[in-house]
Amino acid sequence: MTIEVLRPGPLCTVQDLGRPGYAHLGVPHSGAADAASLRLANRLVGNPEDAAGLELTFGGAALRFHAPAWIAVTGAPVRMTPGGMNAPCHVPAGATVEFGVPSAGVRTYVAVRGGVDVPPVLGSRSTDLLSGLGPDPLRAGDRLAVGRTSEPIIVDCAPGYQPEDEPVLRVLAGPRDDWFESLEPLARGSYEVSAHSNRIGVRLEGRPLVRRRAGELPSEGMVVGALQVPPNGLPIIFLADHPTTGGYPVAAVVTTADLSRAAQLRPGQRVRFRLIARS
Repeated sequence: MTIEVLRPGPLCTVQDLGRPGYAHLGVPHSGAADAASLRLANRLVGNPEDAAGLELTFGGAALRFHAPAWIAVTGAPVRMTPGGMNAPCHVPAGATVEFGVPSAGVRTYVAVRGGVDVPPVLGSRSTDLLSGLGPDPLRAGDRLAVGRTSEPIIVDCAPGYQPEDEPVLRVLAGPRDDWFESLEPLARGSYEVSAHSNRIGVRLEGRPLVRRRAGELPSEGMVVGALQVPPNGLPIIFLADHPTTGGYPVAAVVTTADLSRAAQLRPGQRVRFRLIARS
């Protein structure tokens, strides 16, 4: 079975849960930016949670299925024909599934029963925009093979991503919080998501964090969710394709539970932070 990409939309990539364990070699983790939505889509069609699917950025894609298939679509809500979100959907042979622009959020996930079967690189089928590993972003005319699974479909629907007007992300004080006069702007203010955001990081505009130390750090390890602060004082939330090292101080780190919400922040949206204590 194959899927033909008739129209990729602004950005359509193959993503699974990434390639952990290679940061010491300079290889980012990558994988689905909103991992929770990809996991859900895979469960809905009987796939392992780490099966490869498609990540649509701002929708707009059209996919033709050359054989009957079961798919599930999760993440940023879009109008799709045929079918609906957050439930298994049968697609007959020869049908084209079209996706609109999301009404909220940024990233929509398409899982197909059996998983997208492209050659793995370092154990993952994910496209990494920073390192260039994995398949290229998809273009019109590309065809994707689909694998097989013997697991039954046992769920008929599930709650998915819940849009938020102004999300509040929980953060822990970072390893270099002492480089700043205060984290009060994070705890009390709000920030606007910049149009220059991508899978590498969410750039924020608003009240800057003021340094109490001059100079820069030697490069040190970075994690997904890190709020790295460049000299202009405006934080960047690192997402799936973030660099493995960096020399700017990390003021705070988004909790693991809120990473998928951070991945759905869209340009122009406002976001707040709540500083929590380490347990």
